[in-house]
Amino acid sequence: MPNYCFSTIDGEVVERFFRMSEVPLLITLEDGRIAERDFAAEHLPRRAGSGWPMECCASGVAPQQAGELRELFQKLGVSTEVSTDGNPVYTSSIHRKRALKARGFYDKQSF
Repeated sequence: MPNYCFSTIDGEVVERFFRMSEVPLLITLEDGRIAERDFAAEHLPRRAGSGWPMECCASGVAPQQAGELRELFQKLGVSTEVSTDGNPVYTSSIHRKRALKARGFYDKQSF
């Protein structure tokens, strides 16, 4: 299901998933505010801050090894949070690249 953007009257942009055939023009947020579909925000090349922080299961470990991964990041000098599932949480693309490099990993699809 695609991701769609909605804007509130105070300028907050929220993203929601809908089937293409079921996308509403207005939604009601959890706090009762109304948000209108924002076509312009959907067509921006990349919204500021979207996608970060990112919990990465591809570079994660088994949940039993989460503590070991936390210790490894501390030892390597790359401050990185690790979820209870064993997945590192990257705060930016630079942080992700630095953490992967410290562990000897690289992303062939990365910039």
